[in-house]
Amino acid sequence: MTFVEAVKTCLSKYAIFDGRASRSEFWWFYLAYILFVIASDIVIKLQPFAQNIPVIILISLLKLGLVVPQLAVGIRRLHDTDHSGWFLLVPIYNLWLQCKRGTPGPNRFGDNPLGEGLAEVFS
Repeated sequence: MTFVEAVKTCLSKYAIFDGRASRSEFWWFYLAYILFVIASDIVIKLQPFAQNIPVIILISLLKLGLVVPQLAVGIRRLHDTDHSGWFLLVPIYNLWLQCKRGTPGPNRFGDNPLGEGLAEVFS
């Protein structure tokens, strides 16, 4: 999955917490989220606060709006490793699970997001 495909997929599955997400989908969207946060912080720092309160409010609402798809793709990524989404609350173990290869074939959370043939090569 490419960067653009991952962002489109995660935003189209805005608040869908069931199913599975591949590693590439999760990490590309995470990168997009981090880049957006850094870019928006730079914009806020460069603008005088008193003149651009609407811009700051808009950027803050966009950041807040992206928290839901970030949580959703994180939970779907944990589902791909055949773990409950509640493991998102366990800090170090959560990171290890996000990096772990997904279970090949279907698991209790659904079919492999990469399909059967590509699962062994790219997951």
